[in-house]
Amino acid sequence: MKDYDRNTFGYDLKFIRQRKTPLLLHDEKFKSLVLISPEYQGRVITSTADGLQGYSFGWVNYDLIGSGTFKDHMNAFGGEDRVWLGPEGGQFSLFFKPKSTFEYDHWQVPGGFDTQTFDIVSVSDLEASFFKRLDLTNYAGNKLDIVLSRQIKLLSPAAFLYNHGVTYSEKIKSVGFESNNVIRNNGAEEWNQQTGMPSIWILGMFRPSPTATVVIPYKSGPETSMGSLITDDYFGKVSPDRLKIDPKVFYFKADGHQRSKIGVNTFRAKPICGSYDEERQVLTIIEFTMPNAPADYVNSQWKIQDKPFAGDVVNAYNDGPLENGTQLGPFYEIESSSPAAHLKQGETITHTHRTLHFMGDENELNTIAIKLLGVSLQEIKDAFK
Repeated sequence: MKDYDRNTFGYDLKFIRQRKTPLLLHDEKFKSLVLISPEYQGRVITSTADGLQGYSFGWVNYDLIGSGTFKDHMNAFGGEDRVWLGPEGGQFSLFFKPKSTFEYDHWQVPGGFDTQTFDIVSVSDLEASFFKRLDLTNYAGNKLDIVLSRQIKLLSPAAFLYNHGVTYSEKIKSVGFESNNVIRNNGAEEWNQQTGMPSIWILGMFRPSPTATVVIPYKSGPETSMGSLITDDYFGKVSPDRLKIDPKVFYFKADGHQRSKIGVNTFRAKPICGSYDEERQVLTIIEFTMPNAPADYVNSQWKIQDKPFAGDVVNAYNDGPLENGTQLGPFYEIESSSPAAHLKQGETITHTHRTLHFMGDENELNTIAIKLLGVSLQEIKDAFK
């Protein structure tokens, strides 16, 4: 393979191929490309809308992958779509051992979806399917026997836009993919509010920029019946210069300079969000499945909770330096979750998470933003000016 510039898909493909055996989804013209790694838990590493020379949308942790070693606590390999299971914190946490304190020293991502390879079920030019058997114990000491299945499919951005009432323009370049994720209760015991119920949790890591802004549409209404407007205190309160609350959307700075996180609950979330990077003229749209009526969602806050099933549907995270000056990224994340899985033996729950990138003519991108996110590109650009 020839040499490609950093930040191109070809560079990332070559980098991963030198170390692992990735899978490549592609359209007929080899323009829309999606890179997937079974060794990295069937995650989508990155994608492009313009072939091997095209811009690579996913954040890739070159240092960690290049080292060939695993870290304590978590291995942040990067990637646009990885699967975790929630909750992260609380009395039913899957990341803390029973009786441990909710501190970073005791936090551990389970190896089944952090370091272990997923088994390949099927592969074609347009899809790849995986499965993984997981034996987990939650903070309450209950054992969860889980079969996780995962299918990644290449999408047609033109068909996606058509379904949303937008005509596709040749003035833009685009790529899209979705992950269909299923967990099955493979054990004898029912999962319920007494035992703890896991959730499917999809996280996408993207390249930050000084001009990147996450946009999350939400439903307005009284806090008495719909809960708080937004959860903005995961890592301390998010300051107004990084989070702007408008009547229709939340704007969240995605520059990779300050560690912060926000979340939206089941009463307020809509099944779509996204981001815009003015510098690179990239509009990213994330769409995910959620039930029509409010449902139980796991609470991932690091404490014993009064309401362990009043968690968030959609989250955004901006990476930044830790107290000791080191930094994981920089990157930013957009995340979605399934409802808590209230399942008897043999029953399943499914969660689908779609990622689409559009780049090019700003007039065309503006049409997409207005239709799908409810705000114009100018409104997004002006949010933090």
